[in-house]
Parts: sequence; C-alpha cells; structure tokens
Amino acid sequence: MNSPYLIFNNVRNGVKPSDYLRSYHVHILCKTGHMRFKANNQWHEVRRGDLVIWQMSNHITEVTYSADAEMDFLLVSWEFLQTYNPEMVWATKGYVLLKFNPVIHLDDNTFHIIDADFQLFKSRIDHPQPLFQDETVGRVLQVFLFDLWNVVRLELEQYGADDNQSRIFLRFLFLVQEHCRKNRDVAFYADKLCIVPKYLSEICRKVSQQPASDWIEQFVGNELTRLLNDKSLSFTDIADEMNFSTPSFFSRYVKKVLGVTPSEYRKQLS
Repeated sequence: MNSPYLIFNNVRNGVKPSDYLRSYHVHILCKTGHMRFKANNQWHEVRRGDLVIWQMSNHITEVTYSADAEMDFLLVSWEFLQTYNPEMVWATKGYVLLKFNPVIHLDDNTFHIIDADFQLFKSRIDHPQPLFQDETVGRVLQVFLFDLWNVVRLELEQYGADDNQSRIFLRFLFLVQEHCRKNRDVAFYADKLCIVPKYLSEICRKVSQQPASDWIEQFVGNELTRLLNDKSLSFTDIADEMNFSTPSFFSRYVKKVLGVTPSEYRKQLS
C-alpha cells in the first residue's frame, strides 16, 4: 500500500490509526467514543469532536480506543505534504504547535468545517479521476490546511519567522529525524545546511522558541525510548546503534534526556 494519501474509517474498514504510525502523517477526526495515547511521553485524551494530528516525528505509544470509538482518519506521506504545502511560514508554525499539542478541540462550527474537508478527501480518493488525481487531492489538502490554521490561528501567533527561516527550520528537522541516531551535535546539522551553528540556533529560537540542541534531544529521546522498549536489545546494542562512545556516556545521556537511567527505564517497563 504505497499510495501517498489514504482515508479510512475504523468501523467501516476494520483498521486503526495506530496501524500506520511512522508511515504517514495521521489526521484523525473522532466522531464517537474516545481514545487515549502518549505523545512524546505525555498523555492525551481524545473525545468526540476532537481533531488529532500525529506527525511522523512524534513518538506515539500506548494507544487505546473505547469500544464505541468511531473515527475517520486521513493518511498523508511526508513527500506529498511537502509538495502541496500551500504556505511555508504557517506550515512551520503549525508543525511546532502540533508537535506539542496533537489534540485540537473543535466547536460545532469548526467540526463541521473539518468534517466537510474529510468528506471531500473521501470523495476524491475513493473515486479517482484519470487526469490530475494527485493535483486534485493536493488542492483538497491545501484547503484542509488553510481551515486547520484558521482553527488554531490564535495559538500560532506566538511563533514568528520569515519564509527562508521556515524552510531552513523544516529542513533542519528533516535532517535530525534522519541522522539523530548517529549525530547529536548542532554543528553537524549546521554544516549540512551550510550555515554556522549560532545562526541555526537563532533560527530555531525565533521559529519555535527553543534552541536547536533542544530539538535534537527531543528526536534522540524518541529514538532512545523506542529502542529501550525493545527488550531484545541490550544496553550495549543500543549504545552502539546510537553511536555512544562508552556505556557510561550512554547511561548519563539517557538520564539527562529521559530522567532515568537505562536500567531504571527497563524496570519501569516491567
């Protein structure tokens, strides 16, 4: 199933949003019941009328659904989203906001607007046309994003950046997601972007109110959690995979990022 966009209903199609974690950006519109999940180690509750957005960079775990939960969910690949992103600055603001706030509570009016967007997606995806199919769905995606940014516009006003800074920031995040298992230095990513480390951190602070080092730690923390959850991997295996020079350095870094040592983390799992 390699389509860059899909839309499902968990009741009609017999699949769940969590089946597609890390393969797509997942956009969920909860119609009945409720669900619960952890995103980046924070618990979130979802009720009827909520819109949930799981970015591919988010670490989503412990997803549970009530027996009466029904939801439509839209899957969009990273590449398709980048191709049809209608506005770079607002997209960057939205990325930062949704990274830490993946659940959006909708009032009746905004629920009907977003639901109409989902129904338009379903119509265009379920009944493809022979010409310009990607372009048509891409335009529907743009309308959906404009509607989404209108819903959260007040929250987005706290973030500020111009178009070039937004592009650099998103490229930085893409690089961190790709290389964070092996590289944790701001200088590595600045070099990839052909800028100096100080300027990279200035851009990150302006765009997201966090320095570049914090973003790197968040992505590394997600990878550490994912690997530590796999009990078939020893601490030595994980330290090697994450390019730590010594076991003691690995243990100190895990303690700094996750708040517990690797042994303590595994003990909590048990």
